[in-house]
Amino acid sequence: QVQLVESGGGLVQAGGSLRLSCAASGRTVSNYGMGWFRQAPGKERELVSAISWSGGTTYYTNSVKGRFTISRDNALNTVYLQMNSLKPEDTAVYYCVASPKGTMWSGPTVSWGQGTQVTVSS
Repeated sequence: QVQLVESGGGLVQAGGSLRLSCAASGRTVSNYGMGWFRQAPGKERELVSAISWSGGTTYYTNSVKGRFTISRDNALNTVYLQMNSLKPEDTAVYYCVASPKGTMWSGPTVSWGQGTQVTVSS
């Protein structure tokens, strides 16, 4: 089983930046799809961004395109989410996810982090 620990969340003013990190342990995730979900109060959890095992394919939800960048360092077993030009509507708990089946984010083999709070003030 993979354990995921997120870090880098916090409080930032609108227009600011944050860099989230997700460190994996327990086994290598170099052949896993990795992603970031977020959940705002009263809303469903949504996929924000994802990256293939090689880093060659990425996905962004429309609302973050051009502002967020996902990357990974397989040597460090870590995935990152650089968030620029943050908006109040980006406020949410951000969760890291790892899947041995690419972009299939459900099922018993998928691992989730505990989440990190991102708060963007206006």
